[in-house]
Amino acid sequence: MIRNGTPTVSEAIVKRSVAGFDAVAILGAGVAAVHWAAPAVDWHLAGLVVLLGTILGVNFLHLAGAYRFAVFARFETAVTRLLIGWTCTVAALFLATRLFEPVMAAEGPWAMAWLAGALALMGAGRFVLWQRMRAWRQAGRLGDAVAVVGAGPIGQRLLRDLASRDSGLRVIGVYDDGAADLPKHCMGHPIRGTVDELVKDAREHHIDTVIVALPLSADRQLVDTLNRLCLVPVDVRLCPDSFGLRLGTVAASHIAGHTFLNVIDRPLRDWRWIAKEIEDRLLGGLILTAIAPLLLVIALLIKLDSPGPVLFRQKRYGFNNTLIDVLKFRTMYTDQTDANAEQLTRRNDPRITRVGAFLRRTSLDELPQFLNVVRGEMSIVGPRPHALAAKAGTLLYQDAVKYYDARHRVKPGITGWAQVNGWRGETDTVEQIKKRVEHDLYYIEHWSILLDLKIIARTIFGGFTGQHAF
Repeated sequence: MIRNGTPTVSEAIVKRSVAGFDAVAILGAGVAAVHWAAPAVDWHLAGLVVLLGTILGVNFLHLAGAYRFAVFARFETAVTRLLIGWTCTVAALFLATRLFEPVMAAEGPWAMAWLAGALALMGAGRFVLWQRMRAWRQAGRLGDAVAVVGAGPIGQRLLRDLASRDSGLRVIGVYDDGAADLPKHCMGHPIRGTVDELVKDAREHHIDTVIVALPLSADRQLVDTLNRLCLVPVDVRLCPDSFGLRLGTVAASHIAGHTFLNVIDRPLRDWRWIAKEIEDRLLGGLILTAIAPLLLVIALLIKLDSPGPVLFRQKRYGFNNTLIDVLKFRTMYTDQTDANAEQLTRRNDPRITRVGAFLRRTSLDELPQFLNVVRGEMSIVGPRPHALAAKAGTLLYQDAVKYYDARHRVKPGITGWAQVNGWRGETDTVEQIKKRVEHDLYYIEHWSILLDLKIIARTIFGGFTGQHAF
């Protein structure tokens, strides 16, 4: 079985976080030393020296290889790289004091305290990180979890080469649509099933990268495989064979000495994921605080209008097809609520209360979803979460749009690109849900903080109401 663990530690985030910590340590130790030596030291000149030392320090540490991810796992190596980089920094500052008169402020007891204090802080940081690396390794969080599609000659050659190198990758298994007729193992790795089973495993367990090791001549099989893999939030890399490459312009990745084509990327990863999380939690918390009085007023009106709970909880698909409880203000009579949205709402729907009709027209019934945002289940901006049995005409959304689940590669949102472009409310036809999904996929592929702010602004100034909201 695949271990259902926590996500793999991001090398990019760790390396940049360490560099940021070093900069803060150097700068902070310098400010503390200047403050300690005041008023004997001219803090203007000393401050410039500290700033120069911070810039030089981070760059020399980078040149010394102090920010290589593999270095952090070996404490002695990490300290050695740190000492090399910091010695170069001190030497450069010493040389500067002999060549530039203003930098002579770097001499004196305060400078010694600064340089020693900064080194001690960075050394302590390396020790803490080394301990964390050990814990991450024991938890199986170091090295991307990789699945290989294809048990043929290309996949076998790839697995053989990966086994001969210290790649740091964790190959969790092999998948092949002909798995039923294949042996149980391929080059020592279990054959876990078909590509459809890989999609299921990617949803239930953490998989970082899928390497497709199929011949490029099998173009139909490749297209079908890639279409199925685009439904899950993983990086998909194509391992080229000896045949000519017939893809368009694509980037490439270099993993364990091999070159792979980047055919699909996770929509949000590393710093983009952090930026999105900060945006959601910060804005979500501020907006929730600001609208708290309005939420109380709406809750009171609902209680006065009809008996029953104020909030309505509905199971919907969230990130990676996980089920979440989406919160809304109750807009229907309690005995007529439709938890799975099996019946589409319509104009003058008798199930909807008087207050509920107003809340639906203005989309105020969606406001409790800011609680979902603060809890980390939703984003402010993203594809709208749909009810499990929602239909376009007579077809379930999943049946109406072939690759509908591709919109679940990011968290669902309170508002989205489809909504501000008019694709909201009732879905009478398959064409309507197709347009929604097209806009959702456009948003996923073109995400940026600026696009989110644009959608939020358009929602505030006209996106709450519309002819299809009822």
